[in-house]
Amino acid sequence: MEHELKPKLTPIVLWIMIIGSGLVVANNYYNQPLLSLISKDFHVNESEVSNIAMLTQVGYAFGLLFIIPLGDLLKRKKLIVIDFFFIILSLLGMYFSPSVEWLFPLSFLIGFTSVIPQIFIPMASELSEPKKKAETVGMVMSGLLIGILLSRVLSGFIGEYLGWRAVYLIAAFVMFILWILISIFLPEIQPNYKGSYKGLMNSIIDLVKTEKELRLASFRGAAGFASFSAFWTTLVFHLEEAPFFASSDVAGSFGLIGAVGALSAAFVGRINKYLSTSKIIFYSIIIMLISWGFFFKFGFTYWGLIVGVILIDLGLQSMHVSNQTIIFNLNAKASNRVNTVYMTSYFIGGSLGTYFAANAWTKYQWNGVVFVGIFFVVLSLLSHLIFSKK
Repeated sequence: MEHELKPKLTPIVLWIMIIGSGLVVANNYYNQPLLSLISKDFHVNESEVSNIAMLTQVGYAFGLLFIIPLGDLLKRKKLIVIDFFFIILSLLGMYFSPSVEWLFPLSFLIGFTSVIPQIFIPMASELSEPKKKAETVGMVMSGLLIGILLSRVLSGFIGEYLGWRAVYLIAAFVMFILWILISIFLPEIQPNYKGSYKGLMNSIIDLVKTEKELRLASFRGAAGFASFSAFWTTLVFHLEEAPFFASSDVAGSFGLIGAVGALSAAFVGRINKYLSTSKIIFYSIIIMLISWGFFFKFGFTYWGLIVGVILIDLGLQSMHVSNQTIIFNLNAKASNRVNTVYMTSYFIGGSLGTYFAANAWTKYQWNGVVFVGIFFVVLSLLSHLIFSKK
């Protein structure tokens, strides 16, 4: 009876999820092209200001771990609407911050609250027809990654001409508009889990113990996103140096280039007709490895960076969608908890990539970043070759 009462995934609801995923996740990435501007504004070094990006990703991982499981326990629309209040509050906090010390906890709070896309993704999978699940997840994931990439474009340009604070004021206004649209159009879905929050969290541990494919996808995704984050966190510092001497708007514009790769997510489900998911993941990781080859060999030229950006986004997004297609087929009634395990691992990986890349940049500049990026891609490749089903 519950299944019959479940709302359908209408085009307007799907587009709210696609656009909403991009707009909300963007909050986590506005800071990357702005790091140099914030560093100069508060007179702190690059390594210290990079903690803003790292803490945002750590906050996101914690939000995934403690908020997303509630999507199986509580009514999802109600959860989303309440969370939006705290997203807006944290963004306004960034705008009014009197010192760099305030930016660290507020960055964590932005990451912690901006986890709504990871409720949308399993929600879209649950509401879609079985034959269209991979394609639907791919479309929402495309919105999410395009949001990540275009956030850098917008924040880079706005930061350069209006100042870094204006980025967060505009973001708060956008979140308010989205909050209204979600309140009106998003359907309510009844929770899948009957029990306490403690029991819910224990069930997550059980999923990790029992689902080998979930463990593999989580590690593989974490290593891939670590490599991806290593590049994007340090790009703005790299472009400031010789031979580029570029400003934050140029660093942000690389997000437009990366969007070319991100668009591939919508087509990964269709490729499954011709290649197994395991092979798609293998080729995706190889593409990421090739991207770092370009960053190493041609990373001091614009064309080398452009080719590398397209490849790294294409590779990561294709692997990411394939990973999520695998995990959502494991346990339909625990879709939010399964996604919690995967995405928490994913962003822990991202925060590690940011941390190690920032330190590598301080000591060894671009070559150090390239080493960090290649190291994490190789980790992802080895885990896939050793543990995946052929």
